[in-house]
Amino acid sequence: MITKKPSVKHFAICIDNSEYPASLEKHKVYRIVPDKAGERDGDLRVIDESGEDYIFPANYFLIVEFLVEKVRALKKSYVTA
Repeated sequence: MITKKPSVKHFAICIDNSEYPASLEKHKVYRIVPDKAGERDGDLRVIDESGEDYIFPANYFLIVEFLVEKVRALKKSYVTA
């Protein structure tokens, strides 16, 4: 029997920064901030290069899913401005 380890979606990789080059770096992993209203509108709230959370088009990101223990390690090492 294969058991599935729990995973979560708290991070996204920027795949397009064409309209926000000062705020986003292509291929960088960004932390997602839950925002149901933004998600309904096709947006994603992330902590950008300023260290603040802002709304960006969701299609600028590839949401990545990590195992729970990996997310804990990422959150511990995540530095904000």
